[in-house]
Amino acid sequence: MDTEAVRSFVRAAELGQLRHAADELGVTPQAVSKRVAALERELKVRLFTRTARGVDLTLDGRAFLPYARGLVVSADRAVAAVRPASRAPRVDVLGLRSAQAVVLHDYWRSHPGTALDVVTLRVDDPRQVAAAVQAGDIDAAFRTVTDPADLPPDVRMVHAFDSELQLLVGPRHPLASARAVTPCQLRGHLIRVPGIVPRSEWSEFYDQLVTAFDLRIDATGPNFGDEVLLDAIAGSADVATLVGARDRYVWPAHHDLRRIPIADPTPAYPISFLLPRTNPHPGLRAILDHVTALPPAPEPAWRPAWPRFSAAADRR
Repeated sequence: MDTEAVRSFVRAAELGQLRHAADELGVTPQAVSKRVAALERELKVRLFTRTARGVDLTLDGRAFLPYARGLVVSADRAVAAVRPASRAPRVDVLGLRSAQAVVLHDYWRSHPGTALDVVTLRVDDPRQVAAAVQAGDIDAAFRTVTDPADLPPDVRMVHAFDSELQLLVGPRHPLASARAVTPCQLRGHLIRVPGIVPRSEWSEFYDQLVTAFDLRIDATGPNFGDEVLLDAIAGSADVATLVGARDRYVWPAHHDLRRIPIADPTPAYPISFLLPRTNPHPGLRAILDHVTALPPAPEPAWRPAWPRFSAAADRR
């Protein structure tokens, strides 16, 4: 069904004259008349009777009008849902418990009424996420393409914030009572980090972290999710994991897990923001201002040898 024909019918019915409907829709009265006639042929009913004063609805026209209004509203909403200028910015986060999602939630809470569409592309390779930004499937993503040669030329990457790592242990772990630990104190301890996927940005991060501090990180075996890992840590005297300071985790109170800061230096995971170089969604500027204003990781900090993109320089 032609939505513009339905729109013409609705406005003519509401205004009572084809000419007034045509003026509002920016077309000729003949165009409105042809649209309505085509709609009547499709429905096989008369919608209007023509009078000297204009048009009056027939019984069928009166029955059709409320549904026609609904069709017009639905069509307008459908267009708005995919038009960047009118729909909410569509932003990808790695997971809904990740630091990226937590920071984005903080932004949304500090900007009441702001429209925001948070999505999670279940893709581990950041190059695929950059391609989704390039294609317009999403407006932006909190991902890092660690090799600048793999970044599409019309997608830019801005350093958003650093997520400092913490040690997460159970109550029986040898480091459970520590107020802070250094990376050197983690040597020899089993650190379980399931879900390290080849070609992912976190795979490169952990490869460099292991090399820098001679750590023992175990990523073997299937990844059954955070809850299973937290259960294992709670019941173990030797298994630990690494989590971001802003990552959101929930566990039963009886687990008695402890988050322990890592310092001297603090391992900092650089989180970047991918967005189009030209005509980005207008709602992204406020998000970018919010995330780049976050306090930096405590110094001294260790960061991987990734390219560092300046938010201030790259927003020009």
